[in-house]
Amino acid sequence: MEPAYRRVLLKLSGEALMGEESFGIDPAVATQIAKDIREIQEFGVQTGVVIGGGNIFRGLAASAKGMDRATADYMGMLATVMNALALQDALEHVGVTTRVATAIEMRAVAEPFIRRRAVRHLEKGRVVVFAAGTGNPYFTTDTAAALRAMEMKAEVILKGTKVDGIYTADPMLDPHATKFSEISYLKVLEQGLKVMDATAISLCMDNKLPIVVFNLRTPGNLRRVIAGEPIGTKVTA
Repeated sequence: MEPAYRRVLLKLSGEALMGEESFGIDPAVATQIAKDIREIQEFGVQTGVVIGGGNIFRGLAASAKGMDRATADYMGMLATVMNALALQDALEHVGVTTRVATAIEMRAVAEPFIRRRAVRHLEKGRVVVFAAGTGNPYFTTDTAAALRAMEMKAEVILKGTKVDGIYTADPMLDPHATKFSEISYLKVLEQGLKVMDATAISLCMDNKLPIVVFNLRTPGNLRRVIAGEPIGTKVTA
């Protein structure tokens, strides 16, 4: 197979690691994601991953209940580090050499994010899991994914979700929701579609970085996206 992309940034929500659980990390789900990533690594695709922390702690939800927003966001960043370490463990169990790079220094558990070092890891065939968001409160892990993708010169952001693309409405709630096969950044912003937050979409639009939204829960879907198969929804200019 000739991959359609050579360097990608995979964006995972923290909830992706929960599986059918209501909280935390399901090791079986982490292993399946790791196997999917190994599959594309075997095709020579350089892979960076940004992971959220919503399965453990949501800064926005805590701030809505009265917690200081910056403090809540820092706690959310720590949750992403826990997820990154879990994913690193799952990847190394299936034979994929992995590095965790954090935006907040914690050298005892992971290396600090240094752009040139992270690029070198990718060039050597290692997966790099970027943790702790951007290291700043008020920015989501979606924005961190867009930022890291630019810094790594990724060709695309692959957003793995529990639905198979972008719909006119939430397909879980609205049976009449229809799916887009392709949509522009501007339409996503104008229609307020919940793909990624507006800051992340704007960053991708300004830098002409495409986004592919696909269902991560279907085994083999990541490989299909890499092969250029028309699954999910592509967001471009």
